[in-house]
Amino acid sequence: MPIAECYYVSSMHGRNPTISPLGRAHWLGYLSLCLIWGSTWLAIRVVVRGVPPFRAAAIRFFAAAALLLVTVLFRKNKWPRGDRQWNAILVLGFTMFAVPYALVFWAEQYVTSSMTAVLFSANPLAVALLTPFMMQRKVPRQAVFAMLMAFGGLLYLCYSGLRTDGRAVLAGLAILLSMSMSAWSAVFAKKRLYDVDTVAATGLQMLIGSCGLLWATWALEAHQPAIWSRQIIGALIFLVLFGSAAAFAVYYWLLKSMQPYQLSTINLVVPIIAVLVGALVGHELVPVKMIAAMVVVLASVGVVLWAESEGHYEGEEFLSIRGRQE
Repeated sequence: MPIAECYYVSSMHGRNPTISPLGRAHWLGYLSLCLIWGSTWLAIRVVVRGVPPFRAAAIRFFAAAALLLVTVLFRKNKWPRGDRQWNAILVLGFTMFAVPYALVFWAEQYVTSSMTAVLFSANPLAVALLTPFMMQRKVPRQAVFAMLMAFGGLLYLCYSGLRTDGRAVLAGLAILLSMSMSAWSAVFAKKRLYDVDTVAATGLQMLIGSCGLLWATWALEAHQPAIWSRQIIGALIFLVLFGSAAAFAVYYWLLKSMQPYQLSTINLVVPIIAVLVGALVGHELVPVKMIAAMVVVLASVGVVLWAESEGHYEGEEFLSIRGRQE
């Protein structure tokens, strides 16, 4: 799932970093993330059918954090240094993991996995809108136009696919709040933790987030039983191994060659994967209108990637903030 994004790539504030040409390995990595995170929405929906949502999210991130931190110890990676880095990690533990995933796990009790992915795929536009205000970095005009077109498709999908009963509407709002918080956290993380070891920082954030989720489990779900089955256990293992630990390793490697909001377009491709997985495995209905809107979204993703790869970054200040650079 595409909730922890845009992390820790070394950058020079106030200047646009050089975009490295993307090779076959980069595109394979990009596609693998789309496939993995496109499947996590259904896996979450399977898990919350038998396990209380906060408890399920806590187990996911605690197990993933353990794997990552053991890797840090084994490889003797560097730990964060100074109050600035540790404070940022503490904040992101809640704003990138604990709160957003608590909202998503709760919401998937009332909306389909494909609709959850559709609502969350507004994330690239949110990242693009926050970037000039938080980092004083301009955003390519073509990318903004393309993401606006994709967002129009998303609004249409929401209108045609989201149920109007009370809990479904609240679930949709919870997903949008989760998406917005994740977008803010992504830009904040790039600005504050660009020189921190990615595996150590991510493991620590997941550990902090899981502690917050465990507290929510104790406070709100103490009397709710968990019903375990082979399907639920399998889905949870998939979320831990592939949806969290393995996916983030690929994600951080890709960030060395891609801009944060460019890589965040994974969230625009993920709904297509989620729709297909939901149809094939979860037997969820896929309206023809949703398929047509997804084609528009895919075309918009292509425009965003093309705008960066063709070097359309300099001289186009559709979204930019001028002022003192940090």
